[in-house]
Amino acid sequence: MTLPGGPMPLAGGPRAWFGRLPVVTRLVLAVAVTMSLVLTGTAWLVYWRVQTALDQQLHDDLAAYRHSLERSLHTGTALPPGPSGSLYQILDPHGRDLAASAAVGHRPLLTPAELDAAVRGRLVRRDVGSLLPITPDTLRLQAERVTTGKTTRVVVAAVRRGHRDEALRELLAQLALASGLALIAASYVGYRTARAALRPVERYRTAAATLADGAQHLRLDVPADRDDEITRLGHTLNRMLDRLAAAAARERRFVADASHELRTPLALLRAEVDVALHRPRPAEELNQTLRSVDAEVQRLIDLSNALLDLEELGSTDHLTRAPVRLADLVKTAVAPHLPGAERSGRALTADAADATVDVDTRWLVPAIGNLVGNALRHGRGAVRLTATVEEGRLRLSVADEGPGFPPGFLPRAFDRFARAEASRTSEGSGLGLAFVQAVATAHGGSARAENAGGGATVTVDLPV
Repeated sequence: MTLPGGPMPLAGGPRAWFGRLPVVTRLVLAVAVTMSLVLTGTAWLVYWRVQTALDQQLHDDLAAYRHSLERSLHTGTALPPGPSGSLYQILDPHGRDLAASAAVGHRPLLTPAELDAAVRGRLVRRDVGSLLPITPDTLRLQAERVTTGKTTRVVVAAVRRGHRDEALRELLAQLALASGLALIAASYVGYRTARAALRPVERYRTAAATLADGAQHLRLDVPADRDDEITRLGHTLNRMLDRLAAAAARERRFVADASHELRTPLALLRAEVDVALHRPRPAEELNQTLRSVDAEVQRLIDLSNALLDLEELGSTDHLTRAPVRLADLVKTAVAPHLPGAERSGRALTADAADATVDVDTRWLVPAIGNLVGNALRHGRGAVRLTATVEEGRLRLSVADEGPGFPPGFLPRAFDRFARAEASRTSEGSGLGLAFVQAVATAHGGSARAENAGGGATVTVDLPV
């Protein structure tokens, strides 16, 4: 398509066009252009050096021949023959030919302007013919005024440039051939090098396309004995794939857990509503049904919140740590459970060291609350919370005086929805200890459950 002002330029200009080319093509073009500039500069330097040397030799020979002609005119002796391929012409101030080489004859070697400049005493230099295109009878001449007594003459000395021009033309041909071969070789080497360097990238792209098609557990084959940019890219992509796989696993687990655990309370809700709608009921029965529905709705809310907290905690890249007094942290976590412990007639004590810890209170406070709530709900007797800091680590321990964990339950105590009771309708969602372990892991620590001292003990160990 053309416009009235001329052809339409490429969109974005040459730089945008170059940027749209494949990487290998761009690298080869860059190598070719760079090598062209280098080879051109090198060829010009070689040619200039050889030309300068040949011209200097030609100049010296011509100057020596001209001086010998001038001496012969001063002494009145016969004009010397000069070197091979030399010519001479003797002119008067008016340009008349007084003497000349047989090859020159009466053909004037100087133009009227050059003759006038020589008569006025200037040294005239000129080349006749050109190197390229090839012209016959190429000469280099010098002309100078010679005065003997009252006689003024102009001496013109010339030498043929045939050998010099032939040598330069041969040099140009050889330089062009050598530069062309070097450019082809450099481009080929650049192409092979670029392909070899980018072959792992293409392999990574193919693997990524396989992943996009639904492949799972895919990892890139990265050499273990290298440490270049492509290898580091491979390791980075593998780490990204690990994170994607972990995120996908969390998503599948979240969906599975939610669908599995929400089914029971939803079924109970549906049953309660169906029974209430089956026939007219007294107000008292309806109130009882509504209270049961409210309890199940609250259970659904608690379960949903717990699942969402676990998902958010598992997908968090880093915690927001901040310094906090350990005593204040423990007091904040324990305070909501004091009224319940008092109503049930159980002692709840907390002993915290006088220290400052660097933790994320948003997650650690509810984790401690879960431990205390579990001990009050499933344990017996007094509940003791101790918090100590030793060698840069925070150790939180919650113990009760009940029967402890069933032996078969301890290995799976921190699994999601794991419960010591067989019935899924029992109080609690089975996510409390799973949440505690997730908080500990996010802080770079650990959690463990054991039966010690006549009751259950859960300990959390964190770096602070």
